Amino acid sequence: MAEKKPGIDQALIRDLANILNDTDLTEIEVEQDDLRIRVSRNGTPVAMSMPAMPTYQAPPPVAAAQPAAAPQPVAEGGRNSKNAVTAPMVGTAYLSPAPGARPFIEVGALVKEGQTILIIEAMKTMNQIPAPRAGKVTEILVQDAAPVEYGEPLIVIE
Repeated sequence: MAEKKPGIDQALIRDLANILNDTDLTEIEVEQDDLRIRVSRNGTPVAMSMPAMPTYQAPPPVAAAQPAAAPQPVAEGGRNSKNAVTAPMVGTAYLSPAPGARPFIEVGALVKEGQTILIIEAMKTMNQIPAPRAGKVTEILVQDAAPVEYGEPLIVIE
């Protein structure tokens, strides 16, 4: 007789959605054993225009099951641009989950695809930035609490 797989816990999904609403987060992900659940909500893209500043245009929406593809960075100095993880939005980059906490990653660390490598705060929303691929962190190109631009190289993962 075949082993029956348990169904998805709908109460857990409702609880995660409530956490999103209560905390104003845009996405939450839980992983336990072989089960991984990601709940996200897409806000309405906002374009702001300011004098002497370029207008920000949000990238097209991506299906919730697929991580957003980062734009290809521009080669800078001797850096290998194909291995750089770039900023998917304009904001302030934070290398740790809270002030004084251990950073998400350090040079030499091995990361898994989807692992949070930093946070970008945009419009008072903390957005976790996942590693687009597994590998070794060879360079961190941004400082903690530094402003970042869309497409700016942040971290090099070899």
